[in-house]
Amino acid sequence: MAQSDERNQEYTGLTRVEPTLPTRFYLDPDHHALELQRIWYRNWIYVCRASDLDGPRAFRVFDLGSQQILLLRDEGGELQAFHNTCRHRGSTLIQKAEGCLRNARITCPYHSWTYDLQGRLQRRPTRGEQADFDKADYSLYDVAVADWNGFIFIHLEPENAAPLETAFDASHLLDNWHLAELQVGHTHTRTLACNWKIFWENFNECLHCPNLHPSLSRIVPLYKQYFMEVHDDPEWQAHQREGDPLYKAGLAEGKETWSADGLPCAEYFPDLSPEEIERGHTYCENTPSMFVVGHVDYARSVQILPLGPEQTLIQAQWLFRPEVLQNPDFDAAEVAAFATQVIEEDGAAAELNQKGLHSIRHERGALMPEEYAVHSFQRWVKDQLD
Repeated sequence: MAQSDERNQEYTGLTRVEPTLPTRFYLDPDHHALELQRIWYRNWIYVCRASDLDGPRAFRVFDLGSQQILLLRDEGGELQAFHNTCRHRGSTLIQKAEGCLRNARITCPYHSWTYDLQGRLQRRPTRGEQADFDKADYSLYDVAVADWNGFIFIHLEPENAAPLETAFDASHLLDNWHLAELQVGHTHTRTLACNWKIFWENFNECLHCPNLHPSLSRIVPLYKQYFMEVHDDPEWQAHQREGDPLYKAGLAEGKETWSADGLPCAEYFPDLSPEEIERGHTYCENTPSMFVVGHVDYARSVQILPLGPEQTLIQAQWLFRPEVLQNPDFDAAEVAAFATQVIEEDGAAAELNQKGLHSIRHERGALMPEEYAVHSFQRWVKDQLD
C-alpha cells in the first residue's frame, strides 16, 4: 500500500472510469444552438490579429454562429466592435468582409441611418418629427473588444465580460515571446467535418500520438509514451529518478523546436528562460476559441470556430520576428510544413471520430486515465451549459 501511495503522488491520470459527454452533444442542431448561446456568446472569442485592422477606419466583418460582428478602428486608431445591425429596422450595415471606410461614418445601405465610429446615431433621414425620439437611445449594439498581445478578442455580453486575461489558463505564460511584436509569416486554414469539441478533445490527450503523429513523437519523447506531461506517467517518480530518455520532459536530445529535423529556423527569442528553452514548447490556452504555442524560434496560434454541429473552422498562423521575415532566403511555409502535417493528422482523426458517432448504438463513451484533460474540458462544457 505504501508503494502504491508513493507511485500515485501527484499523478494526474484518472483513477476511475469517467463517461464522456453524450453523443447528441456532437450531432444535435438544437444542442449546438444552445452551446452557441451559453458558450460562444458568453465568453471571450478570438477573431483576428491586431495587424489585420491596419490604421484608422479599417474594418472586418466576423461571423460567430448566427451573429455578425463589425470590428473597426476609429479615427484615433482605437478598436471598436458592434453587431453589424442597424438600429432602425435591423438591416445589415457593412456588406464587405473587410476594407477601409471612405469616411468616419457607418451608413445603413437601406434607409441611410448614419452612425459615427463610436456607434452613436448621427442622422436619420425623415421629413417628420417625433418629440419622444432621442438619438442617444439608438446607438449601435456594442460588443466588448480587447487586444491581448496582438490578438483581438470580442465578447457579445459586454456587461458580463470579465477581464480578458482571466479567460486564459495563464495569460503570462508567453510574456517572453513578446507576441504583439511578431508578424504572421504563414497561414493554414481548414474546414473540418467535425464538432468543435472533438478538435479540443483531441488537443487534450496524447493517447493518439504514437499512432497518428510518428514524426512529432520522435521530437517529443513523452508523446511516444502516450503522455502529455511527466506526471501523466503512473511510474513518473521512478522514470525521472532513472533519467530514462524515453520519459524525458520537453524535447528529445538534440531537438530544439518543432520542425522536420528538430532544428530552429532562426535565433532563439532573446528573453526566453532556460526552462522555456529546455521545454521546447509552451502552451497558452483560451477556451473555446484558440491556443498559442511558443517555440524557441517562432510562435504558432490555432483558432477554432464552430460552423455548425458537424463543421469546424481551424486556422493556424505562424508568427516570427520581423527581421526573420525580412530575410530573402527565409521560407515561412517550409517552417510551417511540420506543424501543418500535425494539424492535418489531427483533423483526419477528428473527422473519423465524428463519423463514428452516428452509430445509433453509441450514446456515450468512456475516458482512460491519460484523458484527464479531456475530462476537465468536458466538465467545463457542462458547467458552461448549466
